[in-house]
Amino acid sequence: MILKNKVALVTGAGRGFGWGIARALGQAGASVCISDITAELARSEADLRADGSEVMALHLDVSDLAAFQEVVDQVVARWGRLDVVVQNAVYMPLIRFEATSPELWWRQLQISLGGIFNATRAAWDVMVAQGGGHIIGIASGSSVRGYKDEVTYCTGKHGQEGFVKALALEAAERNIAINTIGPGKPIKTTDLTWAQFDALPAAQKAAWADPAELGKAFAWLASQPPGRYTGLRFDAGPLADTIAAEGYEFDFSPEKVTLYVEDFEARQVWQTNYPD
Repeated sequence: MILKNKVALVTGAGRGFGWGIARALGQAGASVCISDITAELARSEADLRADGSEVMALHLDVSDLAAFQEVVDQVVARWGRLDVVVQNAVYMPLIRFEATSPELWWRQLQISLGGIFNATRAAWDVMVAQGGGHIIGIASGSSVRGYKDEVTYCTGKHGQEGFVKALALEAAERNIAINTIGPGKPIKTTDLTWAQFDALPAAQKAAWADPAELGKAFAWLASQPPGRYTGLRFDAGPLADTIAAEGYEFDFSPEKVTLYVEDFEARQVWQTNYPD
């Protein structure tokens, strides 16, 4: 198992993408703490236990740094370390700018930008003390493009990429990798509950990628030495396809791991030639 003896924390893991990421990490051998603000976390916990994974479930609002720190402390108290944090939690109301109140604007950014900051800040000292780790955020098309009714969401996703690109230059000194991974394939909408999903026709469910298969991309990245890839944006779709075809030990090329090859390569060039 590529993540044997590793410990991971996945936020927003009550359903959807976070559920799949957590399952894939557990199936790869990691002990997994799953967190969410919804009661649906119980189903995710049951699914991971059915997989044979070692798991604990904790309530967490990612916009609250003190609460995030408490969760990290509980993870370390139980398992002695924390190797991977996946900040997947999201709040994504589709709303036009003219209808966006200051309160709604800041609430979304507290989760998107605040969430990735809090994830990193809460895990930082633990990862420094143990000699390294991985922070992984969630990318999307909204990280690189603009969409109607997504002004705040696109702002948060674009901002997260800036956070990742800049912090990677500092985090490398601590052997901490910080990257993002987008789905790279169609997945079910984030607001769809388990009950709503279960009631859908099989054909509609089949149109969406299996989050647990996409989650293998996160397991692969988390298994890499932190100094190998950082400050980059990956995509789970092509990465999971590569793993299915070639296994986890595939011959690397950007085309196998991202939909945005030019951006990926440009980031690598910037890091290599960064004027210290």
